[in-house]
Amino acid sequence: MAKGRIRAKIRRSNLYTFCLRPNVREDEESSALPDGPGYSRVVHCNQSDLHRKKPLRYKSNNISTTKYNILTFLPKGLFEQFRRAANIYFLLATCLSTTSVSPFTPVSMIAPLTIVVGLTMAKEAVEDWRRFIQDMKVNNRKVTVHKGDGVFGDRTWQKLCVGDVVKVKKDEFFPADLLLLSSSYEDGICYVETMNLDGETNLKVKRSLEVTLPLDDDAAFKGFKAMIRCEDPNSSLYTFIGNLEFEREIFPIDPSQILLRDSKLRNTAYVYGVVIFTGHDSKVMQNATDSPSKRTKIEKKMDHIIYLLFSVLVLISLVSSVGFSVRTKYEMPSWWYLQAPDEEHLYDPNKPELSGLFHLVTALILYGYLIPISLYVSIEFVKFLQAIFIDQDIHMYDEESGTPAQARTSNLNEELGQVDTILSDKTGTLTCNQMDFLKCSIAGIAYGTRSSEVELAAARQMAKDLDDHEEEASADGVYRKSEIELETVITSRDKPGIKGFGFEDSRLMGGNWLHEPNRETMLLFFRVLAVCHTAIPELNEQTGAYTYEAESPDENAFLAAAREFGFEFCKRTQSTVVVRERYPNPSQPVEREYKILNLLDFTSKRKRMSVIVRDEDGQILLFCKGADSIIFERLAKNGKTYLEATTKHLNDYGDNGLRTLALAYKPLEESEYSVWNNEFQKAKTAIGADREANLERVADLMEKDLILVGATAVEDKLQKGVPECIDKLAQAGLKLWVLTGDKMETAINIGFSCSLLRQGMKQICIAAMNVEESTNESTEAIKENILLQITNASQMIKLEKDPHAAFALIIDGKSLAYALEDDMKHQFLNLAVLCASVICCRVSPKQKALVVRLVKEGTGKTTLAIGDGANDVGMIQEADIGVGISGAEGMQAVMASDFAVAQFRFLERLLLVHGHWCYKRIAQMICYFFYKNIAFGLTLFYFEIVAGFSGQTIYDDLYSLSFNVILTSLPVISLGVFEQDVSSDFPALYQQGPRNLFFDWPRILGWIGNGLYTSLIVFFLNILIFHDQAFRVGGQTADMSAMGTIMFTTVIWAVNCQIALTMSHFTWIQHVLVWGSIAMWYIFLLIYGFFSGNAHNLLVEALAPAPIFWAATLLVTVACNLPYFAHIAFQRAFNPMDHHVIQEMKYYNKHVEDQHMWVREQSKARQKTKIGFTARVEAKIRQLKIKLQKKHSGASSTYQSP
Repeated sequence: MAKGRIRAKIRRSNLYTFCLRPNVREDEESSALPDGPGYSRVVHCNQSDLHRKKPLRYKSNNISTTKYNILTFLPKGLFEQFRRAANIYFLLATCLSTTSVSPFTPVSMIAPLTIVVGLTMAKEAVEDWRRFIQDMKVNNRKVTVHKGDGVFGDRTWQKLCVGDVVKVKKDEFFPADLLLLSSSYEDGICYVETMNLDGETNLKVKRSLEVTLPLDDDAAFKGFKAMIRCEDPNSSLYTFIGNLEFEREIFPIDPSQILLRDSKLRNTAYVYGVVIFTGHDSKVMQNATDSPSKRTKIEKKMDHIIYLLFSVLVLISLVSSVGFSVRTKYEMPSWWYLQAPDEEHLYDPNKPELSGLFHLVTALILYGYLIPISLYVSIEFVKFLQAIFIDQDIHMYDEESGTPAQARTSNLNEELGQVDTILSDKTGTLTCNQMDFLKCSIAGIAYGTRSSEVELAAARQMAKDLDDHEEEASADGVYRKSEIELETVITSRDKPGIKGFGFEDSRLMGGNWLHEPNRETMLLFFRVLAVCHTAIPELNEQTGAYTYEAESPDENAFLAAAREFGFEFCKRTQSTVVVRERYPNPSQPVEREYKILNLLDFTSKRKRMSVIVRDEDGQILLFCKGADSIIFERLAKNGKTYLEATTKHLNDYGDNGLRTLALAYKPLEESEYSVWNNEFQKAKTAIGADREANLERVADLMEKDLILVGATAVEDKLQKGVPECIDKLAQAGLKLWVLTGDKMETAINIGFSCSLLRQGMKQICIAAMNVEESTNESTEAIKENILLQITNASQMIKLEKDPHAAFALIIDGKSLAYALEDDMKHQFLNLAVLCASVICCRVSPKQKALVVRLVKEGTGKTTLAIGDGANDVGMIQEADIGVGISGAEGMQAVMASDFAVAQFRFLERLLLVHGHWCYKRIAQMICYFFYKNIAFGLTLFYFEIVAGFSGQTIYDDLYSLSFNVILTSLPVISLGVFEQDVSSDFPALYQQGPRNLFFDWPRILGWIGNGLYTSLIVFFLNILIFHDQAFRVGGQTADMSAMGTIMFTTVIWAVNCQIALTMSHFTWIQHVLVWGSIAMWYIFLLIYGFFSGNAHNLLVEALAPAPIFWAATLLVTVACNLPYFAHIAFQRAFNPMDHHVIQEMKYYNKHVEDQHMWVREQSKARQKTKIGFTARVEAKIRQLKIKLQKKHSGASSTYQSP
């Protein structure tokens, strides 16, 4: 057991004032659970057998994120398929095909429907199987469980049961919601990372009940028995109500003893815990929702087209039915050879209405080609191939983790090209949870020459755009290039550095700070960094260097900086901190011991941390670090010497996307400290509702009259390429919201890092009144206050006259809870839409999903949610498209997602390339599909009119069956898979998707009209040519079979030439498939003729030898495609779309020969945006122009004055 308690001598609970409550047993009355439903759960600890049978049998620890299971696959899958309007029609047609009125055999109707539905359901099964495999990876993780008699062994997560005692080791995930019993620390403290739950990177401190501390090794659980009575499963991550009944006493349980599933144990060798909630009862899974069935906007609109075409189908069927009834009544009696009426009364002159009704059914089936059943199969196949291309895209492959992109469902490919709003998690999605100490301000002097990622990217963007701006401004005589001074990037970021330390400045390194002015202030600055923290040092025996187990990456960065500056934190005991100082004599470092008297730890409410120490000279000092706004208001009058200069530096650091803290100190007299400490100890040991308020009041008494020494600037390392990706997405016209569980200050800093925020942007911060301080304020008063803030902010934006003004909305979780209520959510959404960027802080997983739902339903536009943790599952499932970050810890987000990428930066290519292409491909493919089926299907109606509404078809049945399956299917698939317009260098073209330019009603109706025109030309021009034309050697005219074959030939030529005109990107594959399909028709005729002499004679003996056949084919094909050709020629010449201009430039090689023109067109092909690097650069250039104009106007007035 000794091995497990390396740090047992340190009672970590002594370090915390605000994070932990006093661990004492309360009386039975105060610990009673609330009455009523919601508090019925009973857990028998270490007696899991009692929970394997009713009534105490709870849900298993097996989790599932699949859409189907064995029982639901068939009914749910069939329901999904017959949500499609076309499938319902063909189901009815298939049923009617079994009757005698059908013009086709039942097999010819049943087979296509079965194939379509079967293939689609098979694809769904394959994709759901992938989700199942990933679920099994989680369910089969191992955890150490008490098996009896003090013996622990491994068991899979899915076999874990309520009441089991588990042992979780360092860096392992908690397999279920647990009650903490004990830990490797003597006082039951453990550290938990909840990044997967709430997005926060700082570690949370948990502490077991004192009564369970003796359960400190495996053998102690041999006879352990207890009972937990607590709340029922719910979604609240931050609350817990329950009691532990142990040794005939009752002990209250609060959230500080609860370890939630999918959070991770950190900085603690091991913990023991008992399972309370398992599987879908756990709080993280309670925040998830069932896997939704998502349909794209194009697919929904396609249903409306189906309804339109079905209306046309019914209309022409009614025309046929009426025509047949009239001819049956008035003309059929003279048609003696029909022997009317027939036995089945299908045509009876005495009952024309009944005959017309029968013929209506016949016509509905006959004209079914207007509604293409093969469209769905083709779309599914195309989407499947598109998904393979996404999976295989080398540009979205992350080499570091070896993770490719993954299209977990192919149903939403085209939706990627119509996204309007992206809602993103922060931690693990935008950031990589690594802090680097980059700059600092000490005694009013700025240090640190290395540039942040924001500075570098902005400088690159400014350099790229400078030539264009210079040329435009020079033409107006405003400025010259030599007059612009851009901030110089001094150092390169490629140089490998020390983890957590990216600082470069020779003035401070290597002890050179000793030669700087204000040496004593610098000494205090470094000592604050080295002493004011709660970290634990660990010596690496191999390297001899210290590593630190800190609660947050910030602390690690500060300690790394202190070490590099010569102040190495090397030892912590229960009451002391030891710092090894290398200077002024590097060869003989001095170890200085500081006795810790009190530690006032950091909380999100206090926004600061302080430590009171006694140094070796007996001097008592308070070291404090915290948010600048908090520290500055607590400065003494004589402590503001460096305030003005430090404030300027902090603004600069913030503009460069850095996280800042102010550092201060305060010398204390012995008597002053003694009086304060007595009061502090009373508040700390008090029990009652006022304890927290008293502690904060006493802490405030000490944390005032501070003396400012400086400030730090830490870079929260963004994931690679995040700023550039956000800039590109902004240029594409996409809106970006950040939803994070982090506190507001952290989110704002990241906003600056990502260029979602910038200096000069007006921040609208909406925060609820403090309920604890405003106890007399009712809920209605708080709602009214938030509504007033929203109303005032909306009014301010509407009254703003500056066209370049940008607004950012920042709202916390408490305010958001009110803003999302039904009577306020639309006002909140209207305000958010007016802002350039939106950041929601301290939001729960449920709130994330609600925000996504509000944006999706309130705007009616496509939303995309992206995240990496279990706390993001709800919003990923709620959004139209969910994207999970794979390769991160935990796979919950990926398992719930529709697409998975390894890094946020790959979102650019996923949307601007694959999304844009998939949208255009699917839209053009669907329009073309309806065109060709209308062109083919209406010729049947025209022949029906000519043939006296007899129900006779002009085409051979095999021709009709092969039309969609063989002769026109491959070219349309090549269009859907290989079509391209331009690359992502022109991001504004992405707006063609959200604006739906390629699938709006004018374009759809245009294609339908084109199909109508083609059908008229094919039928009537061929009739006109061959009506009484002798074209065979014997002088015969064309009979019905010859006429049908000629018409079918011209249809094949017309529709395949049409798709060739539609394509803008040709490879050898498209050529083979398009022209090969035409060749396939003639091969088909030869093969068909081999088994059917009539067809063979038609082609070889009748059609092929006749020049008029080939001439008619050419004439009809040209006539069919001439209007479309004229349309696109006119459009490209006089009213070109954006991609037409770019394609023409590339065709004439302008992107190589005229780089200046190419760059200019690239700069034009960007949406005007107020976020991202581009917006920041443009704002900077506007400032420079204004500054130079004032400079020139001042010089002119000076010159003109006498």
